[in-house]
Amino acid sequence: MFIIDINYIVPLEELDTHMVDHVKYLKKYYKKNIFVASGRKVPRTGGIILALATSKAEVEKIITEDPFYKHELAEFTLTEFLTSQYHPELGSLLG
Repeated sequence: MFIIDINYIVPLEELDTHMVDHVKYLKKYYKKNIFVASGRKVPRTGGIILALATSKAEVEKIITEDPFYKHELAEFTLTEFLTSQYHPELGSLLG
């Protein structure tokens, strides 16, 4: 599993002009069962995406499709971790 940590580097007004496209991007990877959860940080300085993928390279490629990445609106940090414990309802996704 991967944590995609997004930190905004432009004013929110500029970022919000790309929000519709960002949500379309998120929905694309939810449909492919790659994204598990996502949301804004509090305070709103960025966001977090939990992703299931076969490799770090795959996630890095997926990140390049994000409008926030394409338009240089945010910085992205990627952390891989092995799930040793998880809620039973996630079992079918992690299987």
